[in-house]
Amino acid sequence: MKLHALAFSLLLAAIGNPALAAPKPFLWENATVYFMITDRFHNGDRSNDLAYDRKADAAPLRGMMGGDLKGVTAKIKEGYFDSLGVNVLWLTPPVEQIHAGTDEGTGKTYGFHGYWARDWTVVDANLGTEQDFRAMVDAAHARGIRVLLDVVMNHTGPVTDSDTVWPPGWVRTGPTCTYKDAPTTTLCTLVPNLPDVRTESDTPVELPDFLAAKWKTEGRYEREVKELDEFFARTGYPRAPRYYLMKWHADWVRKFGIDGFRGDTVKHTQPGVWKELRAVAEAAHNDWKRANPARVLGDGKFFMVAEVYNYNIAHAQKFDMGGGEYWNFYDNGFDSLINFGLVHDAKQDYESLFSKYSAQLHGPLKGYSVLNYIDSHDDGNPLDPSRSKPFETASKLLLAPGAAQIYYGDETARRLDWPQAGGDAKLRSDMNWQELAQNAQRDGYRIAEVRRHWSKLGLFRQRHPAVGAGEHAKLADQPYTFKRTLKRGAIDDKVVIALEAPTGKQLPVSVAGVFKDGSKLRDHYSDASYTVKGGKVLTTGRYATILLAPAAKEARRDN
Repeated sequence: MKLHALAFSLLLAAIGNPALAAPKPFLWENATVYFMITDRFHNGDRSNDLAYDRKADAAPLRGMMGGDLKGVTAKIKEGYFDSLGVNVLWLTPPVEQIHAGTDEGTGKTYGFHGYWARDWTVVDANLGTEQDFRAMVDAAHARGIRVLLDVVMNHTGPVTDSDTVWPPGWVRTGPTCTYKDAPTTTLCTLVPNLPDVRTESDTPVELPDFLAAKWKTEGRYEREVKELDEFFARTGYPRAPRYYLMKWHADWVRKFGIDGFRGDTVKHTQPGVWKELRAVAEAAHNDWKRANPARVLGDGKFFMVAEVYNYNIAHAQKFDMGGGEYWNFYDNGFDSLINFGLVHDAKQDYESLFSKYSAQLHGPLKGYSVLNYIDSHDDGNPLDPSRSKPFETASKLLLAPGAAQIYYGDETARRLDWPQAGGDAKLRSDMNWQELAQNAQRDGYRIAEVRRHWSKLGLFRQRHPAVGAGEHAKLADQPYTFKRTLKRGAIDDKVVIALEAPTGKQLPVSVAGVFKDGSKLRDHYSDASYTVKGGKVLTTGRYATILLAPAAKEARRDN
């Protein structure tokens, strides 16, 4: 721990202490989202590493590794996320998971990832307590960082000897989806032994016996039932499965002030489910804001982003479900969709990538956004699994138009090709804190150099919403130079960026048409200051990345 803290303090000294900077303007369209598997990130409490009699007997990278909410809170307070310019945290679902491990052909696996719910109303004991979750959210909000709750409406956890199946009125256990059209994508199970919640049903159901018995043992049955009765009386909804889940997810918003939802497996339920969920969640968010007016961040808008598997920014607002049917998820409760396309599009040159994305976001997707990523917990084809080009991937992710999702360890070159693990477990190793602390050597770079590059780009994004939300235009080919401009309400922001510039000598960079002669500019990568002359600035040529903005411009708006 001391080694980690020392290495991080040295890194902060090199890039400045962003925790002391003025509040930055925030737009969801320019958000920098840090996504982590909580169990893999940082262990802040070793007493909860194996709850519910779980065992350390899983296949490689498929068991509980000890990361928890206290660990996340410690990194928030340390300023780790501030130093990356991160303004949104997305944690895997914190809800109680099935207790046992299960082997579905990939080796024994536990619900360390959060997507195998057993009880949606309580924090999984491996991650901590309700108080730990509250402390994490409060610590994030104190630094202007928003928190997304990962919401699973589609399925429960697998059935094991000690984890019973939910009643047939709640779930179906077959057939397995074939993904040919909407019915074979929604009225089915994603994989065998993953019971599918009957989100299409309006038929009332009673609480499962095992859940009622669990709540009685925990001494909260009467309270939970009373709240459910009040919810159904207030809303008029039938006691169908999806409305129980909506109530339970909205409770996290009402209790903790969660800022938004990331919807999991969204295309596997009927699209209207998410519009209904948004209404319930926004009502809960309004309740929280009324009770906590001094703690509301910015305009207090509740935000929802969807995981629609294989959605590409090129699809705009029409997603092909097969069978000639197209669904518009933006019209069903979502502000943004995760863009599965960047992993492939990032193989293009910078200009092809950036101009394409800007055209989509300021054309067919105007008023909405996408969340870009280069790798994730379940994309088996990450852009750079061996981390051979971590600088280029950072530049393409953090400078692409749209919001950006950093997957934990992107910024420290955490490898995604572990030979001892199979399937998606390769993507889910522990955060490589030790490599960062030791500034480990890789082929051609050191880990701290990678971390510094991500920090420079992330902090620039945070200061300048034009990077992700502005309009893009190329200014020059040599070096490749472009501008981003944004004028919206009180925000009037413009930047000029040059990439892969030659180094070792002074270099003229074009800023014509963006900044007038005599303007004072700061390069946020080198921290050098320049004056515009003849439509150009003459840079030091020290770094290949140049991030130019007005020297005196530090946006001062509420987070």
